[in-house]
Formats: sequence, structure tokens, C-alpha cells
Amino acid sequence: MRFSVTVVATDAGPPLVDVARAVEERGLDGLWLPDHTHMPVSRSVPYPTGGDLPERYKRNLDPVTGLALAAAVTRRIRVGTGVLLPAQRDPMVTARALATLDQQSGGRVVVGAGYGWNVEEMADHGVDPARRRSRTREHVLAMRRLWEDEVASFAGPHVSFRPSWSWPKPVQRPLPVLLGGSPSRTLCSHVAEYGDGWIPLGPRALEEGVGAVRDAVATAGRDPSALEIVPFLGPGVSQRRWDRCVAGGATELAVDVPHDDSLFDTLDVLGDAVAAWRL
Repeated sequence: MRFSVTVVATDAGPPLVDVARAVEERGLDGLWLPDHTHMPVSRSVPYPTGGDLPERYKRNLDPVTGLALAAAVTRRIRVGTGVLLPAQRDPMVTARALATLDQQSGGRVVVGAGYGWNVEEMADHGVDPARRRSRTREHVLAMRRLWEDEVASFAGPHVSFRPSWSWPKPVQRPLPVLLGGSPSRTLCSHVAEYGDGWIPLGPRALEEGVGAVRDAVATAGRDPSALEIVPFLGPGVSQRRWDRCVAGGATELAVDVPHDDSLFDTLDVLGDAVAAWRL
């Protein structure tokens, strides 16, 4: 069982190179960073978990650049986007950046991808919120072609490019893509078509949705036991919560930690708890 951390890293917190080193030194297995290009001041859709928008989401760092810094000063931990918003990104540019990161890190990248929730953010990118799921699907499929084909091409309503060379290729074949979100019919079908796993939010979402995700994968003729299941968990140490996730089929647990002066003490506590739980 892998244990990793999710961090909404900001310009006000400790340097990411120090964070990454601390994660690896404490025996943890990965670092995940989220993706928002900007945060419009006014929003018609509330923050998904309720309450006011946390200050950290107004200042978060770019995940791909941040993970490159993290990978450069570590040798073992995986570095993941948690989650990337492919619909809002140019797939050719993003595919090259992620392939470069995987190739240069020796195959340590995992791509968490999501559909997004902030409709104003999407609109500023020219993305129709009603079509963000189909756009996400197509952008990831296009990136897969660039990662996996010597001569890649793609044609679709959202993205199209002529036969092209694109290097480097990722070390991992395929580069793992895990879809995040509630287990809707669309998400299940997308995992079955082009995903290598699923990122639920918390143990309850895992327990309620893992059967539907696995059934969709099996129906598509793929092996559901090969899926990565990585629930993102709230802050704090809870071995009971960890046990629930393991029983629900999790392959990795990702715990939210703060990106402020308390970070390193938090990692000390988490690292010790994980070591004890593994005994």
C-alpha cells in the first residue's frame, strides 16, 4: 500500500523542493499537486466541498512546473497531478511537458485528470462547461497518441493535428491516467475507455462507487483488478479511515497536508503513523 500527500502549493508556502525532499525522507511514496490556471473573483458555482473558497486556491502554483522541481530533488517518490484539467490545456503542449517530466524522472509521473467545477474558469479558456467532459476525453486521447505513437495524429471536434513526431516519449507505457470525480455513468465509461484508475474523494465515495467503476472496466473487456484506486483524503491521521479504504480496494492513499509553516511537523506525524500502521 502506497501513502502519498496532496498539497495545494502556493507562493506563500515553503519551497516545493523542500516539501518534496521532506515527503521522501519520511518514507512516503508520492506528492500530488492540483491544477487551476486562475480563480475568477465571482463564481456562479459554489466551492464543491462547501463553505468559502480557501485562500490557498487563489494562489496555487502550476502543477507541472512544481512537479518538475519535486522530481529533480528526489529519487523515489511518484509525482502526480491531482488533478490536471485537460479541457483547459493545449493537449500537444501538455503532452510534451508530462512526457518530458516522466522521461527525465525515470518514469515517476502519474496523471490525475478531472473535468473541473469552476465554470467561469472554463469560460475564460473558451471551454463550454456543458462539453467539458467530452473535451477532457478527447484531449486525453490525443495526448495518448502523442505519448504512444512514433508518428502521431488525431482528428476530433475539439482537437486535431496532422501526422507528427513528438518526443520525448514517457518511460511508462502507458503513462498512467487516473480520472477523478464522482462515479457517474460518464466517468465510469471514460475510465473503462482510456483510464488506468480512479481518484475518489474519501472512503465513502470509494465504497459507494468502486463497484460501478470496476463493472464498467470489466464490461469493456479489461481487467478491473489492474486499476489504480487512489482516494484523496482530508487532513489528519486516521487509521480507521485508512483501513476502510484498503477494504474498499484502494491501492494508494493520498492525505491532504497544509502548505504553511506547520507542513513539516504534519509530515513528521504522518510519516510516523504510516510506519506504525504498516507494521
